[in-house]
Amino acid sequence: MNILLLSPGYPGEMPSFTRGLADVGAHVFGVGDQHPGALPASVRERLAGYLQVRSLWDEAAVVEAVRRWPEARRIDKVECLWEPGMLLAARLREALGVDGLGVAATLPFRDKERMKQVLDAAGLRTPRHVRCNTTAECWDAAEQIGFPIIIKPIAGAGSADTYRVDSADELRGILPRLGHVPEVSVEEFVDGAEFTFDTVCVEGQIAYFNIAWYRPRPLVARSNEWVSPQVIALRNVDQPTLAGGVKLGHDVIRALGFRSGFTHMEWYLKADGEVVFGEIGARPPGAHQVDQMNHACEFDVFREWGRAVAWGRFDVDIQRKYNVSTIYKRAHGQGQIQRIVGLDRIRKLYGEHIVWDNLLPVGSPRRNWRNTLVSDGFLMLRHPELQDLVSISDDIGENLQMYAG
Repeated sequence: MNILLLSPGYPGEMPSFTRGLADVGAHVFGVGDQHPGALPASVRERLAGYLQVRSLWDEAAVVEAVRRWPEARRIDKVECLWEPGMLLAARLREALGVDGLGVAATLPFRDKERMKQVLDAAGLRTPRHVRCNTTAECWDAAEQIGFPIIIKPIAGAGSADTYRVDSADELRGILPRLGHVPEVSVEEFVDGAEFTFDTVCVEGQIAYFNIAWYRPRPLVARSNEWVSPQVIALRNVDQPTLAGGVKLGHDVIRALGFRSGFTHMEWYLKADGEVVFGEIGARPPGAHQVDQMNHACEFDVFREWGRAVAWGRFDVDIQRKYNVSTIYKRAHGQGQIQRIVGLDRIRKLYGEHIVWDNLLPVGSPRRNWRNTLVSDGFLMLRHPELQDLVSISDDIGENLQMYAG
């Protein structure tokens, strides 16, 4: 099986997916805008071939370059796990005549309005929503839906450029910040807890799924620098509280006609028990949430994803042994990390539960917390009991502090 993988070396988790494909015997041919020498060594040693293009975002040029590439005649499938490259992957499948989601089937995963229109037609509960291209349309949509509302990019990923708006005065202040966004979705604000429904599918059938709990909701975490966001992969996905979200996830996959690979869906659970769809991408979650799945079930999800897309199989007996939490930290101040307070105590108390210490070391420059959930690093830990894990996570969130200057 010869698989063309877009951007095999970037962003950070892509080398693990490259490895996953190679581990199950696929021949991986990479296409990216990184120089071959800049690819991680773990990627270079696993690629059967690599085509460097000037820019991945000049889709017409990339398609033409791949057409001319002699290796393209050997390609059986095209895979992409990075949100901005989804439509390019679809165009390459059509250009090469290989199996998988084409442009029409991919668009609902990239266009949040089209996505919700398909699900509305299938009778699934989505937030009330309007596509807007102008300031006047945003004002009309706000009046139609009623405050509070959410404004988000039609083709965005995560919660970048996403705002909760509670009043006309707030809307007046936020609209100028969206001048660089060509289209937005104005939506009903759904008040509730937020979860994921992540899947690996094989020909439309869900072979594996994961549910993660956001603490707090991403919109809150992206709006307040002092927050230490948590994402908790849940062990007990069969609990009655989550049943509506699981059913919704299956219904969404079916309605959108997803075939094989990873999906990442977000959904809301309201206080009255109502379940509401958020959005979905035809890709895995970021910020090392796939690594969480590995630690929760103790199998290599990257490899089993590779087996699913290359050979149409998922050969693991799934046993959910742990809840897994990732606590992302943001340093106080700007500049370089100067000190980390509380880490020795946390290691002494919880060391047996910590599976990954990814905190930036002293001397490292701070990252821009608005651009990456990973921020200035994280601790990942696991525990079979959810309440114990929540207590430990809150201790870390409140009492582990990083300082920059």
